[in-house]
Amino acid sequence: MCKNKFLILILVLSVSLPATAQALTTSDVDVAAACKQLPTHGQLQAALALAQAQSNGGFGLNMWGTIVNRDGVVCAVAFTGVNRGSQWPGSRVISAQKANTANAFSLPQLSLSTANLYSAVQPGGSLFGLQASNPVDTFVAYRGDPASYGQANDPMVGGRIGGVNVFGGGLALYNKQGQLLGAIGVSGDSSCADHNIAWRTRHTLNLDFVPAGVSGDATHPDNIVYDITNPTGFPIGVSALGWGHPVCSAAATTIAGQLPAVQ
Repeated sequence: MCKNKFLILILVLSVSLPATAQALTTSDVDVAAACKQLPTHGQLQAALALAQAQSNGGFGLNMWGTIVNRDGVVCAVAFTGVNRGSQWPGSRVISAQKANTANAFSLPQLSLSTANLYSAVQPGGSLFGLQASNPVDTFVAYRGDPASYGQANDPMVGGRIGGVNVFGGGLALYNKQGQLLGAIGVSGDSSCADHNIAWRTRHTLNLDFVPAGVSGDATHPDNIVYDITNPTGFPIGVSALGWGHPVCSAAATTIAGQLPAVQ
């Protein structure tokens, strides 16, 4: 009898614990209040589509875009294609990771783009291991009906996504008062094209009042930096400034140098 009761208890726990774990990992909030200073789904989708339609030095692929607020809460998710399958499915969560990263490692006085973090997290870099520090909440990332992915009611909206991504495509968002409101992440093409698209999207959204960065260019403070060289006999490229990103294409590099100056 006691043995049977014990087995029943185990079965009950095995059923209830996953639900409990999901409840603990869900950090839903009042989205209207949390995201009131940030672009809507429609504004993000329009700005993202405008940026994607330009030459960005990549493959011209469709894109995912995500905006998070300063607390890392997802406020909007959008895509540029005809439907959710028109862009890499894996890039939906990557775009959210990029947004989370740019927000998590930027400050009111200093913006770090995800592109700026590439060299610093390599073996021997000053931030080695950073990419494992804030894992994605997989429940928030993959919950809900996939038919809603990229829509105004995307199931990620209202949740804290987490995640760290260390190549181009994530940028902090600053309003005209200089307030750091959160960040945008885009994904779906080469990492260099992603950066160019994110930059143009941010500019269209009028959230590029960036105070300072590490690029060495005051007019483009958190721009992607192409200063990695490969010393003879050394397997890992070395960034002169410590914030460099690999070159994807000559076109993407040229375009990055011609992006609109921050405001």
